[in-house]
Amino acid sequence: MGKRLIQSFLVSILLLGLGCGRRAPLSYEASQAAAELPAKLQRAVEAELTKFCGTPLKPTLLSDETMDGTHLRHGSRVYAYRCAQCHGSSGGGDGPAATYLYPLPRDYRRGIFKFTSTPYGSPPRREDLIRTVMRGIRGTAMPSFKWLADEDREAVIDYVLMLTERGELENALVVEAENEEELAPDAVSDLVDYVRQRWAPGAVDEVNPLTIMPKRTSQTIAAGKAAFLKHACFKCHGKDGRGGSVGGVEVGLDAWGHKTAAADLTSGMLHGGQQPIDIYRRIYSGINGTPMPGFKDAFAKEPDTIWHLVHYILYLADQRRRGVWFDGTSTATSAVGESGGSGETGG
Repeated sequence: MGKRLIQSFLVSILLLGLGCGRRAPLSYEASQAAAELPAKLQRAVEAELTKFCGTPLKPTLLSDETMDGTHLRHGSRVYAYRCAQCHGSSGGGDGPAATYLYPLPRDYRRGIFKFTSTPYGSPPRREDLIRTVMRGIRGTAMPSFKWLADEDREAVIDYVLMLTERGELENALVVEAENEEELAPDAVSDLVDYVRQRWAPGAVDEVNPLTIMPKRTSQTIAAGKAAFLKHACFKCHGKDGRGGSVGGVEVGLDAWGHKTAAADLTSGMLHGGQQPIDIYRRIYSGINGTPMPGFKDAFAKEPDTIWHLVHYILYLADQRRRGVWFDGTSTATSAVGESGGSGETGG
């Protein structure tokens, strides 16, 4: 795992430095499911996608058909230069560099974004996409693009949204074509309306904490550790927080069909963000497209417990910085007491 992460990091640095190297115009490729349809239905699906989502040289955003075409075409050029080598020309996470990356680049076509501020299963808010582009995703090959000009960033985000909406529509059209052996105009119209409404700006609310975060102390960290054990978080993340990949715990496949493992919380690389609110939302809502569930119902009567877990996870994430080391059996050794700290820390 460590070797793959280092390889991903080196590839991301290379791509970032070279501008990803792609300058040829993009072209859309059919998904595997679409490519398996009879030729007549393949042509029908492609025709509807072109009608409603346009082409790489003239893209259309379903959720905002009034958007300036020049803006989206600029996004297409930025995407081709900065993103397509990893995420693929159609947003399928299958660019030429993807073979060398772990975790794999995101496949936008499923309409699933893992790290959002919205409820589980909901589309991200625009601010979530901006945050990902600005921060990158720690522990993956997705670098920070905070140096991008505002115009480039806004345009490429809208283009990624276009690819996402196009991918969702493609999936829906394929299912309709398989079931009905045709694409009736009324059915296509309903599917287009569904995708359009699902991704309409402002359609989803932001998840906000139920209570104000208490000051982080050794007591709140200890309470978080107790909750971590009581609610069986350790069954996936391990009793020392090192994650399923270390402990060999199988948690199944993610929404993209890839084997996945619970995060190593001690790595200091929390993919969804390092801030307390980021961790709170992962616990409250779960992580889209993964076996990580949300615990909002479990903690409905004890909402501060979520903050206690946040404090404990932050404590785990800081272990290696404090000099904790692990032997080959995933056992932690440290001078720090088991209670989770030796005093108060900033909240």
